[in-house]
Amino acid sequence: MKYYLAIDIGASSGRHILCHLDGGKLVLEEVYRFDNGFIERDGHFYWDVDSLFFNIREGIKKCADAGKIPASVGIDTWGVDYALLDGEGKLIDGVFAYRDARTETAVPAVYGVIPKPELFSIAGTAENSFNTVFQLYCDKETGKLDRAETMLFIPDYLNYLLTGEKRQEYTFASTTGLLDAETRDWSGEILDRLGYPKKLFGKLSQPGEVVGSFTEEVKAYVGFDAKVILTASHDTASAVIAVPANDSPLYISSGTWSLFGIEAKEPLLTEEALACGFSNEGGIYRTIRLLQNIMGLWMIQSIKRENKGKYGYQDLMLMAMESKYDGIYDANDSRLLAPKSMTAAISECLVEKGFDAPADVADTVRAAYRSLAAGYAKAADAIERMTGNKYDTIYIVGGGSKDEFLNKLTAEFSGRHVVTGVTEATAIGNLAVQLIADGQVSTLPEARALIANSFDIKRI
Repeated sequence: MKYYLAIDIGASSGRHILCHLDGGKLVLEEVYRFDNGFIERDGHFYWDVDSLFFNIREGIKKCADAGKIPASVGIDTWGVDYALLDGEGKLIDGVFAYRDARTETAVPAVYGVIPKPELFSIAGTAENSFNTVFQLYCDKETGKLDRAETMLFIPDYLNYLLTGEKRQEYTFASTTGLLDAETRDWSGEILDRLGYPKKLFGKLSQPGEVVGSFTEEVKAYVGFDAKVILTASHDTASAVIAVPANDSPLYISSGTWSLFGIEAKEPLLTEEALACGFSNEGGIYRTIRLLQNIMGLWMIQSIKRENKGKYGYQDLMLMAMESKYDGIYDANDSRLLAPKSMTAAISECLVEKGFDAPADVADTVRAAYRSLAAGYAKAADAIERMTGNKYDTIYIVGGGSKDEFLNKLTAEFSGRHVVTGVTEATAIGNLAVQLIADGQVSTLPEARALIANSFDIKRI
């Protein structure tokens, strides 16, 4: 039996998913799961990358303990964040988390050098205050960039710790706001005008390339050696690979964030795309993911956390279904990014829109669900308008696709069919790249057909 291991790390947790083929279907097995989250130090939010690497090794070792040695390993994570290394390959001052507020002054400073419309016309990336292009400006201002010899994105840094090899992967790089969307390579103009050292921006590698094998230290710890393969290391890029259709459908990668878009051959760099908040990010085989970041289930997760475990996700969903509250707000309101209280922030957004404040948790959660569905419908209409194409179906993949109420609301608000069933989309897309790299499947359409045959696809 030949196994492949996807290490899929999100903002709140990570997991190791083993895969093998059996009877023309993918068989998945979760072998390890661990918590993730940013830590606060000196008034800033950081990722605990030491803990991440510890858990990565622990999960790989679990494969050996189970007698299921993977032929290859691939890592994907959330986007934009990065590690800066000194001349000895050592981490400089920790890794900032994207929800840190340090970029508040960097955004206007960057736009003072390259105005927002001009930056979009080059990079094609929607404004998000946490984009790498803004984070690096903070590092420039503090002098951190002066001490750096290498920049590695989070999955590339973790691959480096596993193998000793340094790579910068394309799909992740496309989230930074530093690429030329047309050439799919670093924009020399952006780097020059912002004064970012070009030595930090190396040759971009593509999904499917081999990074290397485990270092001697890692081999000794986990008990075996394996190839580390570059996946589409930005988790949304991996999730899009797993959408079980080959005709460039509308998709939502639904989780902490909702990423709503299509897979395109060329970027869309129009004023309307900028005004509607769309990004042009990279996909496998240098495709473009034309998508909009929508706040996603982060709102529900935050409400659950504020209630200190009193309700599970199923409880919250059922409560929302029973509520009659009809308020809707802008799910992309910046006040929802990292509020001290999500409940209070949602209430403020609703009252500002002219609705009564929610009476209880059920009303608040229902408002979050309805606002997400309304955001999806608006994004779908914008894509049709901008591309001139019609879409009658939305494919929802990822953990959020299990939320029956949100799926139902999405169909109702958008007036479109909804297809679900690929809940482990990010890990599956990660694994699909490994299978293609190993010759188990020949093409992306073949991989998507395999995925569609392997899971219970539902149509709403």
